[in-house]
Amino acid sequence: MSVGVLLMTHEAVGKALISAARHVMPRLPMDVDAVEVPPSADPDVMRTLTAKHARDLDHGDGVLVLADLYGATPCNIGLSLSELGVHLRCVSGLNLPMLLRVLNYSDKSLTELTEIAASGGRGGIFIDHA
Repeated sequence: MSVGVLLMTHEAVGKALISAARHVMPRLPMDVDAVEVPPSADPDVMRTLTAKHARDLDHGDGVLVLADLYGATPCNIGLSLSELGVHLRCVSGLNLPMLLRVLNYSDKSLTELTEIAASGGRGGIFIDHA
């Protein structure tokens, strides 16, 4: 099984998260790429560019899109890729614990990885009750 992971983020977020993941896991067990959407980007141009990235990541088992903010342009572009024939699932609220959890379960299906991503993102939040 080989699900690709595409981070859909605002500028400078996605590549920084991939870099941090490589710090923890020098050899990433899944293909991971980031599309960072600049503030002045044309959504239609970004959608075309992103579809190419997603298709390159899909080795037959689909693409897990991890978006930084639900309802924002990067997430909306990611969600629209299914209309272009890309087999994907999208989870928003991207954080480093979410990405690391997904990478630790590289043998799971796309459907399973959506739940793993959400669980990892929530589980990485800690409140100090001091």
